[in-house]
Amino acid sequence: MANGTLAAFEPTGTVTLAAGTTSASIALAGGGDTVVVTNTSAALAFVRFDAGTGGVATPSDMPVLPGARVILGVNSLIVYAAATLVGGSGNILFTRGRGAFV
Repeated sequence: MANGTLAAFEPTGTVTLAAGTTSASIALAGGGDTVVVTNTSAALAFVRFDAGTGGVATPSDMPVLPGARVILGVNSLIVYAAATLVGGSGNILFTRGRGAFV
């Protein structure tokens, strides 16, 4: 691929985390160096990635606005995601894959 070009995002797996005001974690599905995080809730979410179980998301982690999605780069050691909401409950989707989501 030429410098300055983007490869279209190719999803390899999606998991849905039921999030609330207490941090919860889930094993990621698929492979690749990109994760699209979609916050389907009405509350601000904080997410983090980890190589093992027990990761705890806190307000010092990556914020994801309500109804928004972000694309984040991860390495092959990352196999878990954690999220917490500032209030209420809702779903956070983690879609792993390759390429750029534009």
